[in-house]
Amino acid sequence: MDKSAGQKRASQLLYPPVDPFDQRMLDVGDGHRLYVEQCGNPRGIPVVVLHGGPGGGCSPAMRRYFDPTEYRVILFDQRGCGRSRPHASVEANTTWHLVADIERIRIALGIDRWVVFGGSWGATLALIYAQTHPDRAAYLVLRGVFLMTKRELDWFYGGGAGQFWPDLWTRFADLIPADEQHDMIAAYHKRLFSGDMALETRYARAWAAWENALASIDHHGALGEAPADYARAFSRLENHYFRNAGFLDRDGQILEDVSLISHIPATIVQGRYDMVCPPTSAWALAERWGRAELKMVPLAGHALSEPGISVELVRAMRGVARQAVALGL
Repeated sequence: MDKSAGQKRASQLLYPPVDPFDQRMLDVGDGHRLYVEQCGNPRGIPVVVLHGGPGGGCSPAMRRYFDPTEYRVILFDQRGCGRSRPHASVEANTTWHLVADIERIRIALGIDRWVVFGGSWGATLALIYAQTHPDRAAYLVLRGVFLMTKRELDWFYGGGAGQFWPDLWTRFADLIPADEQHDMIAAYHKRLFSGDMALETRYARAWAAWENALASIDHHGALGEAPADYARAFSRLENHYFRNAGFLDRDGQILEDVSLISHIPATIVQGRYDMVCPPTSAWALAERWGRAELKMVPLAGHALSEPGISVELVRAMRGVARQAVALGL
């Protein structure tokens, strides 16, 4: 990492803002329509960007990690969030629906193989997609690895992270009666899907605030409230996925199945002080994978916007561009 990176805002380390050359709504069935956009070079190296959450949606800043002269950048809002419709819906909304959606986008855009770029839940989805379609992912760039295991969910919603942030954990937990606090995911689910919009919004904001306040190493306390529409989609979708253990067949599935992608090269960028997705998951993944290079960023947390993480992601994408011919892109 450049020594000056920590003194700069992440936005200063990225490529200039760029507008999409293509925006569309893609009907993927089950009543869902996805917002999909493309920017950069229409004949460039294709890269699909998988946002976090589940339920976070993509943002214009995500376009800026890629040289627009080199890359054809594809971003989309996953089912139920961002500009995709229906908003905040969990109907026909599972990991396997999303994996199928990624393939629909690839086929609709006439792409054979592409780079898969994702952070947090986006890293989870990137890994599952690559394990399902190992012939379509040419390279993976992952940030803030989350393997959708019970251990990780227990850390964040069972009081582990709360030992470092007792004030914010108390605020999050005290909204739930004591006799329900043994299972915070289930307790919040009851309220996020109550059918009472005001109640859902109140608990959605609390759920989102707990995660967002811990995302960056520069945060020293609770942040302002998220907009109601965003918080409700983010929290309902995230809770839905976590309550169902990511719809995986077994705990530890992603790590156990890493042999399916052992031929695919990857770069993993991980904040040393990531409170949301502790580095042990990234370490275990890189150790078992073999072809994954782990970049542990000192003095960095979980957020995409961390300057040190931004530096490494931009550097990784420059490296992929240099290898494009060898990768068959």
